[in-house]
Amino acid sequence: MRLRVTILFIAVTLTLGVAREVAWADTIHLKNGRTIVADHVRENGTHFEYDIGDDSYAIPKASVDHVDAGGMPTVASSAAAKVADLPTFSPPDSLANEGDLVARIVKEGKVSPDVLASLEGKGNPELSATADFIAGKFEFEHGNIAQSRQYFESALRFQPNNSTILVYYAALLVRTGNAAQALPYAQRAAQAAPNSPDAYTMLGYAQFASDHTKEAVASWKRSLELRPDAKVEQFLAKAQREQTVESDFAQGESSHFVLHYEGRQTSEALRGQILATLESDYDDLVRDLGNPPRDSILVTLYTEQAFFDVTHAPTWSGAINDGKLRIPISGLSSMTSELAHVLKHELAHSFITQLSGGRCPPWLHEGIAQFLEPRSLGGNGHQLSLLFKAQHNIPLNALEGSFLRFSGAEATVAYAESLAAVSYISDSYGMSDVQRILQRISQGSSTEAALRETIHSDYGQFESDLARYLADKYGQ
Repeated sequence: MRLRVTILFIAVTLTLGVAREVAWADTIHLKNGRTIVADHVRENGTHFEYDIGDDSYAIPKASVDHVDAGGMPTVASSAAAKVADLPTFSPPDSLANEGDLVARIVKEGKVSPDVLASLEGKGNPELSATADFIAGKFEFEHGNIAQSRQYFESALRFQPNNSTILVYYAALLVRTGNAAQALPYAQRAAQAAPNSPDAYTMLGYAQFASDHTKEAVASWKRSLELRPDAKVEQFLAKAQREQTVESDFAQGESSHFVLHYEGRQTSEALRGQILATLESDYDDLVRDLGNPPRDSILVTLYTEQAFFDVTHAPTWSGAINDGKLRIPISGLSSMTSELAHVLKHELAHSFITQLSGGRCPPWLHEGIAQFLEPRSLGGNGHQLSLLFKAQHNIPLNALEGSFLRFSGAEATVAYAESLAAVSYISDSYGMSDVQRILQRISQGSSTEAALRETIHSDYGQFESDLARYLADKYGQ
């Protein structure tokens, strides 16, 4: 998503002051002046232990000045985050059961290859498929997308029509931006289990993400007939809004993009310029990030009213990438520098999703997308440095949740901090370390763990280094 408005940082500081009064996280104040915002802090002997998302850490009491309960909320990126917030799947198939397979396969938080090999050696296809599925599901729920994919593919070799395995494999493909590849697997899942609401939920999502909105509406309606689900109702409502608004839209294509547009609102020349710009941006992003999306990328051009009708986005948003690039272009007859920035920003999100396995937190997503537009902090850099100096910045672990929950003022700070963080990493370590952070995240690391593994900083140290970077670059 790209920020639509710019708001004075003085007003933002006041807004954040109010936000801090109503939030609920714990804050550790260190003697060196740093702070750590955590979900929960507890004492344990000579240490304070604290939780951020699914990760737990400890810090000596001797380093701590005091701990405050309450503060900015922490919405950490869960290692068990589900693809696109899909409902929890209830397997419709009976899977092999030989004692407690899960406990045998997953030991001390890791999949045991030796146990998998011994189970496969028994020559029972159902048992082998179940073992690989358990391993794949564990890695999927812990964010290790590459390893999860290998296990699911192995399970499907033993049981190619098991709807449970097919649903999870399709979910993995959609999560990583490969909806067109996911579609045949989701279709097989629904065919194998025609009374499974989960199979139809997944089929609808694969259809919607691969530009088959009408079919997605039918699949989600079928899922709701089989089992009411509030999340599926939200999916269905969005698809129906899109179907209504885009009923008369035409379509154009280029090498990597499929463009939807309402003919009376855009000229052929502008559409050609948009596709040419996107193709050029695509080449740039392949060079900067590598690992491009495998599917054609869907782009829809809207009037401003149609954009908000379909997306229900906050008024401060200027465009959205929700798997499709949704761009409002009211009043434009030719390419402008602002539109060019918007296009590259939103396209960058598709590359980041691919590289991170769909697990990149919003602050890093938005920071990289702004950095690659390219956009700089400019005159906002000095005000941002003052926010960090006064410790009135939003802690980065609080920016692991969706920016859509922010007011326009809070969003302005969130976007500025995100850009500053990525600028600091690039200036200090290079874009290659940004890529490595995304790769670590795709392998199941939390964001903070990925930072420690690449630039050797936890969130507290990183924010201290970022504060010094801002002070040095933009002045006291």
